[in-house]
Amino acid sequence: MLKEFKAFAMRGNVIDLAVALVIGAAFGKIVTSFVEDVLMPPIGLLLGKVDMKNLFIELSGKGYATLAEAKAAGAATINYGMFINTIVDFIFVAFAVFLLVRQVNKLKGPAPVEPAKTKVCPYCLSAVPAGATRCAQCTSTLPAAA
Repeated sequence: MLKEFKAFAMRGNVIDLAVALVIGAAFGKIVTSFVEDVLMPPIGLLLGKVDMKNLFIELSGKGYATLAEAKAAGAATINYGMFINTIVDFIFVAFAVFLLVRQVNKLKGPAPVEPAKTKVCPYCLSAVPAGATRCAQCTSTLPAAA
């Protein structure tokens, strides 16, 4: 069983997946930092000096000034500012992945064209297998493939 596991773990796909997971986690941290530290502060400033992380609805109605105060008091909150940050974060990650996949597809080039598996009979225009020498419909002798 140990040999089977070693063969599975050393397969190219598993190692590629592990590398992609590590790079993806690091990339996610970079994007999260970009959203929280670079992008959202100017947006909050444009919205009237609002810290997006501090937008919340406190469900008990006691009126805490900050999310940290509400959490320290153990109040139940709906943290919609954090949710907005997460949505913006996701949009940036999804767009970056889209651009990456698009570039990889361009580098791959077009997929190879498979040869036709059928051909058309020049007499009755029915589809016949590519290797056929006679048409099954009209029994005409078909020209040799070029």
